[in-house]
Amino acid sequence: ESKGKRRNPLHDFKKTGELMLIKVNKTLEVKTKLLNTTEQCAKRCNRNKGLSFTCKAFAYDRVTKRCHWLSFNSLTNGVRKKQDHAFDLYEKKDYVRNCIIGKGADYKGTISVTKSGIQCQAWNSMIPHEH
Repeated sequence: ESKGKRRNPLHDFKKTGELMLIKVNKTLEVKTKLLNTTEQCAKRCNRNKGLSFTCKAFAYDRVTKRCHWLSFNSLTNGVRKKQDHAFDLYEKKDYVRNCIIGKGADYKGTISVTKSGIQCQAWNSMIPHEH
């Protein structure tokens, strides 16, 4: 990257237009704030700045210019999708990606079986193989 140019924080997110996530599970957390751009929302979500939870997604209300940071995404249990023309949903790719890049050390997705259907070994287990 050239000097003076910053990486766009939105590159870390998968955008779904006109969609909002509604939490059915009341323990899931949300924080909102007025912000002018989706880039500002993404930057705060990436840094977890001012949030008491790990930000996995955010929804941006284009009408009120309000950012809704979410401790969950569309794959989380206790969440339902709602079509809403005012919102765009941005989910962190690390949490919705179903593939492993490199050695998988940063993988946060939901796949826990091999291609042949065998249950994966837990990261904190040394059985049946040592790491």
